[in-house]
Amino acid sequence: MKTKLIIIAVAAALLPSAIWAQVRPQMPEPDYKFTVVKELPITSIKNQNSSGTCWCFSTISFLESEVIRIKGIKDQAQYPDLSEMFVVSRSYKDRAEKYVRLDGNLTFGAGSEADDVLDVIRDYGIVPQEAMPGKQKLPIHGELDAVTKAYVEAIAKKPNRGSLSENWKAGFDGIVDNFLGVPPTSFEVNGKTYTPESYRDELGIVPDDYVTITSFTHHPFYTKFAIEVCDNWRWDTAYNVPIDEFMQILKNAVENGYTAAWGSDVSERGFSRNGVAVLIDAAAAIPQTDQQRLVGDGPAQAQKAEVKIPEEIKPTQEYRQKCFDEMTTTDDHGMHIFGIAKDQNGTTYYMVKNSWGESGKYKGIWYASENFVAGKSIDIVVHKDAVPKDIKKKLGIK
Repeated sequence: MKTKLIIIAVAAALLPSAIWAQVRPQMPEPDYKFTVVKELPITSIKNQNSSGTCWCFSTISFLESEVIRIKGIKDQAQYPDLSEMFVVSRSYKDRAEKYVRLDGNLTFGAGSEADDVLDVIRDYGIVPQEAMPGKQKLPIHGELDAVTKAYVEAIAKKPNRGSLSENWKAGFDGIVDNFLGVPPTSFEVNGKTYTPESYRDELGIVPDDYVTITSFTHHPFYTKFAIEVCDNWRWDTAYNVPIDEFMQILKNAVENGYTAAWGSDVSERGFSRNGVAVLIDAAAAIPQTDQQRLVGDGPAQAQKAEVKIPEEIKPTQEYRQKCFDEMTTTDDHGMHIFGIAKDQNGTTYYMVKNSWGESGKYKGIWYASENFVAGKSIDIVVHKDAVPKDIKKKLGIK
């Protein structure tokens, strides 16, 4: 997902928390009481920290749950822990090559989307976290992003007066490897030697078995198109369905044991820092870490007695399109949907694993209302077998 409002973010990062609280006010929150309806297995909460890599953390989490499902793993001690930085490294290198081929006419930055992870795993495989843990305990990628962007911008100008040497790729790879570590070509797991490709196959991950679903009217329904967001730099395509079928696919997935990688706009007043997302008026986001940039971290306003659960917008197909066209729905953030819950009023929420560490009231878990998901989703990625058969047929998915 993309990094936006950079200038405002830098300025806001310099403000004391009391002033920041005024810049990004938080609503008094009701005392939500959630009851779990369906909860699927997930791995531990991770922290992307000061990096724009939510797209990778969320999709890796999704694929870890897929391995648990595919392998039928019951023991949490045996849950997979896959390397985000292996994927991030390969993604940066692929994007650099495409950026230069397009003479710099491509967004280059930290952001991306879920299909990028699947593309990397298809082309290069995957490794466990211990084989490539990265060089930092928590990612801080400001220098990496600045240096890599400056490098590809310089190369795209063809400083050799019209031709490129064969050395620039090795130079770029060296920068990325210095920050993230060198991707291993082989490693051991439980005494057995794997390559990234053979480990992918051992885990049962088949990237082509996953489909991206979206819902917009500027392209025909039941066709595929590349969603027009800068982070979709690979130009991966998504299946386009009406909003009711979009939500039907997600509900069918969770109810039948499949989780989903979720791309959404979260720079909304209704997406609280305390673990709840409801569809009300949008508000701008800002500062330093990914969490601060999107929902802030200033002291929350004091809770008022008996704050009522707010009345939500009921999103329509027209609402979704209007928000996308006006760019009030943008590809802010990637997360992982893994369950369904209801609040004390019987409203349905999706349980969401975030990648901001154990933050918020629910220690890294968010509850996003059905209305929020329907109104503010960019897309979801699910296993193709999670799509209801009748919709699958309309889309031509085998």
